[in-house]
Amino acid sequence: MVRWFHRDLSGIDAETVLKTRGVHGSFLARPSKKNVGDFSLSVRVGDIITHIRIQNTGDYYDLYGGEKFATLAELVEYYTGDHGTLQDRDGTVIELKYPLNCSDPTTERWYHGHLSGPSAEKLLRERGEPGTFLVRESLSKPGDFVLSVLTDDMTSAGFRVSHIKVMCNNDRYTVGGKDIFDNLADLVEHFKRTGIEELSGTMVYLKQPYYSTRLNAADIESRVQQLDLTSDNMDGADKKIKAGFWEEFDALQKLETKVTKNRDEGMRPENKSKNRYKNILPFDDTRVVLQNADPNVVGSDYINANYVINKLMDINYQKVYIACQGCLATTVNDFWQMVWQEGTRVIVMTTREVEKGRNKCVPYWPTTEGESKEVGRYVVTLLSEKDAADYKKTVFSIPLSRTITHYQYLSWPDHGVPQEPGGVLSFLEQVNRKQHALSSAGPMVIHCSAGIGRTGTIVVIDMLIDNIDAKGLDSDIDIQKCIQMVREQRSGMVQTEAQYKFIYLAVLQYIESTKLTRKETETEYGNLSIQPKHQKASRKASSK
Repeated sequence: MVRWFHRDLSGIDAETVLKTRGVHGSFLARPSKKNVGDFSLSVRVGDIITHIRIQNTGDYYDLYGGEKFATLAELVEYYTGDHGTLQDRDGTVIELKYPLNCSDPTTERWYHGHLSGPSAEKLLRERGEPGTFLVRESLSKPGDFVLSVLTDDMTSAGFRVSHIKVMCNNDRYTVGGKDIFDNLADLVEHFKRTGIEELSGTMVYLKQPYYSTRLNAADIESRVQQLDLTSDNMDGADKKIKAGFWEEFDALQKLETKVTKNRDEGMRPENKSKNRYKNILPFDDTRVVLQNADPNVVGSDYINANYVINKLMDINYQKVYIACQGCLATTVNDFWQMVWQEGTRVIVMTTREVEKGRNKCVPYWPTTEGESKEVGRYVVTLLSEKDAADYKKTVFSIPLSRTITHYQYLSWPDHGVPQEPGGVLSFLEQVNRKQHALSSAGPMVIHCSAGIGRTGTIVVIDMLIDNIDAKGLDSDIDIQKCIQMVREQRSGMVQTEAQYKFIYLAVLQYIESTKLTRKETETEYGNLSIQPKHQKASRKASSK
């Protein structure tokens, strides 16, 4: 990603930033101070920062004798992919895993960051409204930008997209000519009023922005403030004022209608009674299949539950959840069969058994300490119970000395969200601490009543926090796309605009608390004498 390019960073600054804001595998690129025109790749390897020189001959970029590339972005993409590895001279493998991005040049929502020209054209043509525009990074010249606009000129591919170069010199911006601006927002506002004349003499007009949902995690506060602003979304007599959160969630709902995946197993006549809600069914391709099912009983392998994988993470570190509905009286045995076969040691319940007189989940556990309950082929015994501020923690045992810790969150109001996310964040911290302490634990089981609203909200918050912890505060996050990814594994995850906004607020609060901790660390590093490690790296072609 080109946002890993920091045009004003020295080696000392890069060292400090990577130590205070990065993790193992974090990297950034910057101009070389010693050889004008060349670049340096700074990478964190454990607690050491190493600096690798990148040669720019004017014809290509390379690591002094390695593979040759037309752009700096292509070079970095090659070494972050599976094409080859970088090695220090002492044999230490240098992994480029997580780009440490600089802040976006603007917080405007029409800024899309790393987006290729073809991808921009695809987005704009799908919108199909001439005058729709966005701004993206220049992939061919780091530090510059491109204004992509859908024109009303027709081509064989549809409406033509004009890509207008925006040059950045000394932190000022221009598309050429006498007009120079202090920031991208001023440039865009100016040309929204005047239009832009192409070299051919054709005028290009900027009418409506194409908003991005991607953002730098560290800048989430400004995005939340923007989404809280209202905008006019209706025409004529039905004009209503809606917030940006509604816009993003509404777009997500429209994407949901395009997901066409089979849910045949849940629709079988023998399985219909096992669904708490007749229209909330698991996708066949990700459903949990009960093992040791009775071959003489059709549908005995069915439970309304799906595996949900955190695909935001590296493939070797993808966290697996099981999202399921709250138990019915007829599915308690199936639930415990699933818990046993999956090796689950932590269950998260985000609803009360009854809310406002409505049954949300049948109690599937014994309710008195020392009491046991038969659940199919297993016997569950309640070992201990403890009440905390917002939740109840219960420990059960099932045969072969396996213990299950059950966390029931009690402070989530029916048909709403908590007033602030602090309680949920604290709850998740306790849940994950237990899960991580169990080295051989299977997937965490998470459920509410339907297994999509509160369950989806908890899962998405947890995924985003894991992503930020792994990749650093300056990583990119996209809450809408994260939910879309989760919905492809279980239908309807995150049900309401209020839940959608709550995810933003939870991530915001987590980042703010993390920033406070990082500031303390940054102050500590600021008092240290830093010894950067400058070197050339050897290149070893291998399959990872």
